Amino acid sequence: MSASPGSEPSPTGIPVDPPGAPGAGAAAPAAIAAKPPRSLAALLRARLRPGPEWSLVIAAAGVGVFMSAVAMAFILPLHLLDDASRALAGRSRWELIAVVALAPVLGALLCGVIRRLIVVPTPGSGVAAVMFAIHRRQGRLPLRLGIEKWLASTATIGSGGSAGPEGPIVTIGAAVGSWLGRLFRTPPETTSTILGCAAAAGMASVFNAPIAGIFFVLEVLLRDFSLRTFTPIVIAAVIASAATQSVLGSTPLFGVDPALFAAGGIAFTFIQIPNYALLGVACGIVAVGFILGLGAAERSFARLRAPTVMQPMLGAAILGALGVGYLILYPGDRPLPPFYGTGYPTIATLLDPAWYVAGEALRPLTPTLLLLVGLVVVKAAATWLTLGSGGSGGLFAPSLLLGAALGAAIGHVVAWLGWFPGATPAQYALVGMAAMVGATSHAPLTAILLVYEITRSYEMILPLMLATVISTIVARLLFPDSVYTVKLASLGVRVGGTSDLPLLRRLVACDVPLLDAIVVHPDEPATRLLELTERTGVGDFVVLDRESRYLGMVTGVDLRRALVYREALPLMQVEELMRIDLPTVEVDETLDIVLDRFNRADVHCLVVLEPGSERRVRGVIARSRVLRRYQQSLDG
Repeated sequence: MSASPGSEPSPTGIPVDPPGAPGAGAAAPAAIAAKPPRSLAALLRARLRPGPEWSLVIAAAGVGVFMSAVAMAFILPLHLLDDASRALAGRSRWELIAVVALAPVLGALLCGVIRRLIVVPTPGSGVAAVMFAIHRRQGRLPLRLGIEKWLASTATIGSGGSAGPEGPIVTIGAAVGSWLGRLFRTPPETTSTILGCAAAAGMASVFNAPIAGIFFVLEVLLRDFSLRTFTPIVIAAVIASAATQSVLGSTPLFGVDPALFAAGGIAFTFIQIPNYALLGVACGIVAVGFILGLGAAERSFARLRAPTVMQPMLGAAILGALGVGYLILYPGDRPLPPFYGTGYPTIATLLDPAWYVAGEALRPLTPTLLLLVGLVVVKAAATWLTLGSGGSGGLFAPSLLLGAALGAAIGHVVAWLGWFPGATPAQYALVGMAAMVGATSHAPLTAILLVYEITRSYEMILPLMLATVISTIVARLLFPDSVYTVKLASLGVRVGGTSDLPLLRRLVACDVPLLDAIVVHPDEPATRLLELTERTGVGDFVVLDRESRYLGMVTGVDLRRALVYREALPLMQVEELMRIDLPTVEVDETLDIVLDRFNRADVHCLVVLEPGSERRVRGVIARSRVLRRYQQSLDG
């Protein structure tokens, strides 16, 4: 079979008309018109076909259910141990002293043995190790880190060590999420998201606070609020919280009766701003002291060079001595000192307005104030001894108690002076909790939502937000690192703000110190470049015409290539080495655009032009200076 004239044989041997042949253009529309339209069902199937986003959502739901079970398995033994401690109230005084002195030491010994048996080679511990893995190891965490944190934290907190369960459950969830990512061979960015889903689900289950769990992961761990990350984390946290509530109930962690805050002093007015601002400043200062003290305790215990098994015992022994001293100096109806364990019962007491009243009047100012300030000091010291010596646990619970006691102290002064007759120190204790957590973690949004969710008290949201933001600002001004990032900073890791890209978009080229342009003209001999290099040490040159308008650049790479044929260099002119394909930078362009142009051009310097069309050169921007300016912004 022969092809007709003007046609082209196809690979199958069937003649095909060329594009310009008569009838070719008419046949295509006819074929398209003859094609039946797709049905609505087919369009829906195409749209709803499972893709990477759907797979991540389904995985997040599964992670939420699994982490709910893990969180309950972690928290229920702590509840049982807490109930057992309340049963000590009927014991004799000497039995209580023996328990208070020996229980932390035995728990610390068990913690040290666990850490000796389950060695995890990660920098830092807890949340700091998770953040290091996210920002430096593509979310890779060993599963045994979660196991070690689970067992060691149960031993520490259950025996009276001053720590909380939120850091351990975040670490456990992160280790589980990282393990699942490796198991299913997900890409690094997906692994980090699954890690965040598990961490948020664990925290939502332990605190019965899904919103705070979500924002803790987004604000502290991942520092990413993109929709692709936000959606699966929300699903995991909500499902985990719902599953946990179906088993344990939906009672808030600290029950605050709304009627107790319905007095006239609850109304937040303009004249109350100074009081809550003062509370925010005080929490910011105390938070910085708490962070620095924890670092000093870690360094002090490390210098002792004691065996791994013994280090936690040293801190626990001093803690036990503090506990015995408390029982001797302040005998009361509590079987354990208020600075032992999570401190949740003490927080509940400080949130009760009735505690501040003796008879018909407020408690005496001086003894109550000394008691509350002393609680701040002793709780901070107990946490330093527990975690600084190598114990295992989180820092949210100690921060909550520190804030509640400090807020109660300031609120008691306000109430005693009669500035706001309807106010109660319990309101200031509630606000102080959020302010202290925000200042220690540098995560004000998480702190606000956490305190709101664990108390379910919306009435105090305005002063709560004000004090928390002020405390965070004060803490960042006094010390750049949070309680979680201070360890990373010692390793040279700067995690920066909530997202790197918005930070790059807030900085422009003129925010970077520019280099002076070393100018040459296209008709000058190439040997002129060598003379300038020897005199100035610069390898990149800007080529201008006689009207001082930009033409191009000669880079150090181009000049080195020309030196291979050094004998021909005197015969060459600058324009023969000049590159006109390099991009330029405007002074008001953001640094994300600048870095993109550096990556595409693969050079060390680019020319910065003045605004307008005259192509006048303002200076030269170096890639190294862009990165240095970006690093300075990360450091705060």
